[in-house]
Amino acid sequence: MRVCFGGRLSQRKEADKISDQEYLVSLIESYQNLIFSICYKYTSNYFDAEDLTQDTFLSAYKNFSHFDGKNEKAWLARIAVNKCLDFQKRSVKGEVPTQEDFFMIQPQGQEDDNLCESACLQNFVMEELKSCCEQLKPPYNQIAEKYFYQEMSVGEIAKELDRNEKTVQTQVYRAKAMLKKLYSAGKRKITM
Repeated sequence: MRVCFGGRLSQRKEADKISDQEYLVSLIESYQNLIFSICYKYTSNYFDAEDLTQDTFLSAYKNFSHFDGKNEKAWLARIAVNKCLDFQKRSVKGEVPTQEDFFMIQPQGQEDDNLCESACLQNFVMEELKSCCEQLKPPYNQIAEKYFYQEMSVGEIAKELDRNEKTVQTQVYRAKAMLKKLYSAGKRKITM
């Protein structure tokens, strides 16, 4: 089935058309873990991978008009790899991995293996994140764990801890900077 982008494909019926925003939401829901995993493999840093994942979907949204509607998974993965390579060139963090190492096209029968690998990688990343959160000094350890690990909003944290939202927002910002330093200092790498 061909996907419609805001009415750009004329062979689809009017009722089958979806907006670019709706299509972006469906792409994010379907592929955010895959794209995050790709970015994390390249950067070995949770926060950089998070930023690159957002950049990937933003770039996909901006370039819907260039997409033919076929194999969206490969299209998004290619955008993510390119974003990661650009990031590595800018940050000069060491060797640039080859495309063959991290962007292997899997036969269609191996999708279950990819899901398992993605789930294991996500679990590993979350445990590393929790470990780093616990290394921070109070109150940043508590704020970081609630915001990054438990994925609570600033409003929810402020309400639960009975603090001002701006205070929590500032503490989240500082905790993120501290966690970035921890990740960089430890040069946490995934061995696969």
